[in-house]
Amino acid sequence: MLIGEYKHTLDTKKRVSLPARFRKEVGKQVVLTHGLDNCLFVYSVKEWSKITEKLSTLSMGQADTRKFSRFMLGGAMVADVDSLGRILIPDYLKEFASLTERVAVVGVHTHIEIWNENRWDEYKKGVEKSADSLAEKLGEVGAI
Repeated sequence: MLIGEYKHTLDTKKRVSLPARFRKEVGKQVVLTHGLDNCLFVYSVKEWSKITEKLSTLSMGQADTRKFSRFMLGGAMVADVDSLGRILIPDYLKEFASLTERVAVVGVHTHIEIWNENRWDEYKKGVEKSADSLAEKLGEVGAI
């Protein structure tokens, strides 16, 4: 299970180090893609195959399905995790997520998110303010 929040530096070669706990879960290769809320999603190869399987069952006759599939699959790339636990972030994904020198690496159960550190801090503050009402809505549908 991927959980926790870590602050890291994006080096001059556009590499970021994955936390050691995450490396054990994801293995030696990961899939990076556009994430939601302007972050990047990082999946283990095994977890990525589950995502692509689900996407492949959706009707391509619906415009929203096509758009989302293109967003997730078209922006995806396989990255090797080097011996120091770093992955290379390609320019197009770095620009998409507005990554600068400081990033937040966040475990979200089945995947990792990589955020611009300032954007993550702002997002987190907003969620913290509405946590009670979010919990109430989730409780209404039996999620918690």
